[in-house]
Amino acid sequence: MTAIAHWDDHHVVALSRLLEVDLASVIDRPMWSMSAKDAEASLLSLTRVRSQLDALLMRVLRQAEAVGAGMDTGATSTTSWWSHATRTTRAEAHRMARLATALDDHDEVAQGLAAGGLRTDQARVITDAVDALPDEVEDWVPAAATSFLLDKAVEHDAKELRVLGHRLLEAVDPEAADAEEARRLESEEADAEAAASFTMTDDGHGVCHGRFTVPSRHGAMLAKELKARVAHAVRMSSTGDERPMLTRHRMGAAFMDYVEARSTSPVPRSGGVAATVVVTMDLETLLGGIRAASLDTGGRISAGEARRLACTAGIIPAVLGGPSVPLDVGRKRRFHTEAQRVAMGLRDGGCTAAGCDAPPAMTEAHHDEVSWGRGGGTSVEKGRLLCPAHHRRIHDPAFQHSLDKHGKVRFARRT
Repeated sequence: MTAIAHWDDHHVVALSRLLEVDLASVIDRPMWSMSAKDAEASLLSLTRVRSQLDALLMRVLRQAEAVGAGMDTGATSTTSWWSHATRTTRAEAHRMARLATALDDHDEVAQGLAAGGLRTDQARVITDAVDALPDEVEDWVPAAATSFLLDKAVEHDAKELRVLGHRLLEAVDPEAADAEEARRLESEEADAEAAASFTMTDDGHGVCHGRFTVPSRHGAMLAKELKARVAHAVRMSSTGDERPMLTRHRMGAAFMDYVEARSTSPVPRSGGVAATVVVTMDLETLLGGIRAASLDTGGRISAGEARRLACTAGIIPAVLGGPSVPLDVGRKRRFHTEAQRVAMGLRDGGCTAAGCDAPPAMTEAHHDEVSWGRGGGTSVEKGRLLCPAHHRRIHDPAFQHSLDKHGKVRFARRT
């Protein structure tokens, strides 16, 4: 059916009817005779016209809202009626309505769109960016910001304009941008610190699950620490017999190493006792038995893990004899001193497992020859450095170890 303009139509209504007629007359015309130059000119012209039509449509939409168009149908708003009547998605209809409202306060942007030189999505980005400027900026800043983005819109699409819009104040008023960034960062940091949380639950089957929320800088610090440990573990296992591990499992293993290494740092006391974990084991377990050990937190760990932890900081071994009578709780100088660790680092140069290149900072002191549990002393001569992975392995009953002619530890799986 052909739309016909009537003499009493509003001029916008008349134009829309005539456009329908004119478009209908060419919409099905064959394109084979169009040259490249004609196609280029048509694409550019139609793009400008589409922007102009969007500008006109949004002006009409604002008027339609003012007079309550479509409300007699029971619609909740003019925009909702328009969305339903034209099968336009609600999201798109409301985006157009919001832009129409914003253009009331951005004359230069509205004029650029009406002239066809600005795309609709560019107009939306510009109004959003200018409206997002802090309330405290000088009166001249919004107008300068609008002009800046309109100039950039000649060469940049909406996506690129959005990137520029994120640093808009910095481009227009650098001093104000510095002050605003400082205020924003302080606010973000305060909010992040206030939101910091940590929860941890043991499932009763040897696995502990947790969630945490920390400021971004702390997350980055933790990630950097764990990734460094993962990188070392990958190098260490490249010539070993370990099965390939998923990244999340490597990160989990690195986190375990990190927790154990951090446990050497001084921490506040609780109830007069340093916040360390007490591992309770019988003498047989400490000397090489298989009986599990108990933690003062209520958990249980294997004998091999208990023996490994007995020569690292972070736990206190409570050794029981006979009817659970404490034979020894801790031992003076069970851990190597800082000076001894430095001396061992200078001597060993890092992990002493064959083929491992972990530096001294990523190692633990192991009681060599005679273990601490068998009465071995804590000295430079009777100790060696091992990375957490190899320290865990040297206490793993599934592996046996020996020293090669260079004094390096070599492992072999027991058969």
